[in-house]
Amino acid sequence: MSLRSAAQTVLAFVLIIWSSLSFAQQTQTGRGQGVAPAQATRPPLLFREEWRLPPHEGAPTDENTRFTPAVVTSDRLEARLYGPDSAVVRAAEHEGRIDLWTGLATSPVAVTLRDRRNYVDLTGLARLRWIVRTNAIHTLYPIVKLADGTLLVGDRGILTDGEFLQVDVAFGGMRWYRLDPSKVIVMLEMRNPDLGRVDEVGLATLAPGGGHGIAGSANLSTVELYAKAVPR
Repeated sequence: MSLRSAAQTVLAFVLIIWSSLSFAQQTQTGRGQGVAPAQATRPPLLFREEWRLPPHEGAPTDENTRFTPAVVTSDRLEARLYGPDSAVVRAAEHEGRIDLWTGLATSPVAVTLRDRRNYVDLTGLARLRWIVRTNAIHTLYPIVKLADGTLLVGDRGILTDGEFLQVDVAFGGMRWYRLDPSKVIVMLEMRNPDLGRVDEVGLATLAPGGGHGIAGSANLSTVELYAKAVPR
């Protein structure tokens, strides 16, 4: 074989390899261009609760409409109260809805809901939607009870300046602190809690109520949870 023929053979071989690599790269690029990344979607409504007045005689008063398990309308849910003076939380009617009012409590108070059949997954785009009212710079904070029994409070405060407003709570990006379940006082921070299996979810006031009128208090009305169910 002449030198010229050898050079032509080498050149042809190089061109074949280059063409093969170029085609493979174009094929992979073409595949990537046609596939959009999957977008996260908000989970469907898991439950909704509209409170009701407990059975009572006569006109509704602070004493005869205090919280009992009967205020919960859904058979699949149970509500729980935390706080030394949480027994005085009462059900009341405002704007055509029933809510739970904390104004008479002389201690911090927390209200949670628990799905009897499922834990809830609060990761991703899970949302807690609640119609609430806060008075006199009273502030509500989201709380969760983990599957291992740990009670946590998040640092995302809710103020409505005396108006009933629908608020959405997103659970990502919050700082979480342990909450003493008997006193409802904030303890040490807990980093990266597992929100994939939550037993209870709710709201807490970290200050005592101020009584009737426009004193410090909170009203917790209709609530919805958009989250994935995790069977118990």
